[in-house]
Amino acid sequence: MNQNTNKTVLILGANSDVAKQCIKQYVEKGFTVIAASRNTTSLENFINSNHLDSSKISVLYFDAADFDLHQKFYSDLPTKPHIVVYAAGFLVDNQKALADFKGARQMMEVNYMGGVSVLSIIAMDKNNKNLERIIGLSSLSGVRGRKSNFVYGSTKAAFTQFLAGLRQELASRKIIVNALVIGYIRTKINEGLELNESLIMEPDYVAKYIVNAGNSFTIVPNFKWKMIYYILKVLPEGLVAKLP
Repeated sequence: MNQNTNKTVLILGANSDVAKQCIKQYVEKGFTVIAASRNTTSLENFINSNHLDSSKISVLYFDAADFDLHQKFYSDLPTKPHIVVYAAGFLVDNQKALADFKGARQMMEVNYMGGVSVLSIIAMDKNNKNLERIIGLSSLSGVRGRKSNFVYGSTKAAFTQFLAGLRQELASRKIIVNALVIGYIRTKINEGLELNESLIMEPDYVAKYIVNAGNSFTIVPNFKWKMIYYILKVLPEGLVAKLP
């Protein structure tokens, strides 16, 4: 019997392109998946069009920004998860975010506050003896503040710091917390942006790093992005300011 047969993965924000590939890969590894998103129709269409085993997948409604319902959502889960992936994300142009706080607030609510809300509920349920791993999807944009996208980047930086502290909080219970620090991906959230084609990763490629996450806290898919990550960490402020 596959060692993952009796394990459940909860994917929050499961309608993202990367999350959909995670559904596929987790099922292939024998996991049962609870895919949660506001757009349940899109998830069901993905499952059907890819001929995935629907008996291994539950589709539930979840709104990352509806904080008041997060406790009920978790309490009503058919099975408490072994692995949780927070993949919810939202992006607006930096100039729009500066000019209209509505967009900035939505990024904060989805990218950071929603994660803090629901992951705190999940992590503090000590009755769930299944929980063994929490994975959060962050971004290279959160490594250093840059003029092109610092509002979005600030939400990802905050989320990464939350995950880092959560990792320490859960260490005594042997629960692993990972932060996927991701660069450009060919997804709908990046449509219309002028990105360096040689640096763009495919969703299924990134999903493999999530599904096969190890013990390290920071996971940066792709060698090129690892180099960029380390350069950003040490680059003097004056040079960061000159970046596009």
